[in-house]
Amino acid sequence: MSLEFEIGQSSRTGPRARNEDYVGVVTPSNEHLSIKGALIAVADGVSGSAGGGEASEMTVRTITADYYATPDTWEPPTALEKVITAANRWLISQASANRDLAGMATTLSLVVLRGQRYYLAHVGDTRIYLLRGGVLKQLTTDHVWDRPDMRHVLKRAVGLDAHLAIDFAEGALQAGDIFTLLSDGVWETLGDKAIHESLLKFNSAQMVAEHLTKTALDKQSADNSTAVVIKINALGADTLSERIAGGKHLALPAKLSNGELIDDFEVVELLHESRASLLYKVRKTHTKQLFVLKTLQPLLANDVESINGLLNEEWLGKRVVSQFIPQVLPLSMEKRSKLYFVMSWFEGATLQQRLNSGHYFTAAGTAKIAIDMLRGIGALHRLSIIHRDIKPANIHQANDQRLRILDLGVALSTSSETLAVTQNPGTPSFMAPELFEGDSANAQTDIYAAGVTLYHLLTRKYPYGEIEPFQHPKFGEPTPLTRYRPDIPYWLENIVLKAVAREPKARFETAEEMLHALEVGELKPILAPARTPLIARARLVKWQWIAIFSFVINVLLIYLLLVS
Repeated sequence: MSLEFEIGQSSRTGPRARNEDYVGVVTPSNEHLSIKGALIAVADGVSGSAGGGEASEMTVRTITADYYATPDTWEPPTALEKVITAANRWLISQASANRDLAGMATTLSLVVLRGQRYYLAHVGDTRIYLLRGGVLKQLTTDHVWDRPDMRHVLKRAVGLDAHLAIDFAEGALQAGDIFTLLSDGVWETLGDKAIHESLLKFNSAQMVAEHLTKTALDKQSADNSTAVVIKINALGADTLSERIAGGKHLALPAKLSNGELIDDFEVVELLHESRASLLYKVRKTHTKQLFVLKTLQPLLANDVESINGLLNEEWLGKRVVSQFIPQVLPLSMEKRSKLYFVMSWFEGATLQQRLNSGHYFTAAGTAKIAIDMLRGIGALHRLSIIHRDIKPANIHQANDQRLRILDLGVALSTSSETLAVTQNPGTPSFMAPELFEGDSANAQTDIYAAGVTLYHLLTRKYPYGEIEPFQHPKFGEPTPLTRYRPDIPYWLENIVLKAVAREPKARFETAEEMLHALEVGELKPILAPARTPLIARARLVKWQWIAIFSFVINVLLIYLLLVS
């Protein structure tokens, strides 16, 4: 079910020479509405400064365009902060470059409506009100000086300062809610009581908006008058949390046999079976195109965490568009009789399967694998997705040598809605040392796992030895790869050892940094990682060691004095 709402807008110049208010309304449909939501914004160019009208128009145009270009995995507050901050920098740069536009700035109030929630962003003295259950509430705070003679002087505005502080808020939507966005030419002239009465006067949002601006000018408003009215008619059910709620009514399929049909797909063969999941190669009945169908073991029918994880994996997979990640087929819940999702199929094998079959990975071949793997990891990280389980079994190499990263089942989006998931669920031998201390997974823990993956492909061993589940390992110095493979070039060994460094600060900071080191290779080799001093490995600071040594010497001297 999609979010349904009605929007009315009106903007009048009034007694001013030009209208420096600007309204932006973007109401996408279908999938875009459920992912990014509808965005409605009102900006009021700062009066008395050059370029006020240009500032309001360009700010709204920039934000409404850039917001929908941000990654789908970003939650609205994250995306809005990025694009508003960028718009602020752009205004400041324009004012610096053009003397005629010096001081250009604008207020900004906007609302994003998505699924069953609303998100606000606000700077300045335009206002957002919410009428709910007959009660009118102001949702924004005016950023003006709290003195009678300075009530019209803004403390904050887009373009006013290099450091822009933005107010954010969010809340649950209810059917029947009425939002109104007003410039100060309306709210200051009418007051809350008249605004309240106007919102109840007509059923049409457009008629209400026109009434508000007309009434403000009739009451001698000295400024431009702008009003946008939004009436919520029905809530949506398409955000991640609602998708999960919608998927819970689907039962897990029984274990499928070759030739069996499930909706529009025919099972060709069982590809993989683990304790939790089942992967089948399936054929679409009409097109005969091959896909991979993923579902859970029937025994997990009542395991809420596993079911949520499957739905989360599908949700993330649909939002990653990269040649290094399998693409998820867009299937609505209504078209599925059971709980599963479908993704693209490629002939080939995982790196772990190649290891198990006795494949010998050359240094040059492993470097090529590393470059593709880091490109895929970088694509995930740019979408704020942490994979959390990079290992040879989750890296697929197709027969055309194209590499793809599999299994987003335990992945997390750091800028998205988060679910209750297992803490640090990766494979122990590929988990970074800090994860065993309770730290959360991040980009550098994925880089560490990528380094261990390369180490294992080349040596079939692990830099710190194999780690068993529930073991709490001690990490010393990683064993150099050349101890097992003298043919490995030093530049490649240095890259792998830097990736698996015990301390995060000694590793590559980003996937792109490691990718660059791999691409330049021996032309610009990185230095071998410095060995960790004994004091640092023992997690003791120098003065503690000095104190211990001094204590021992003093005891020895006292003993010698006593016996002499």
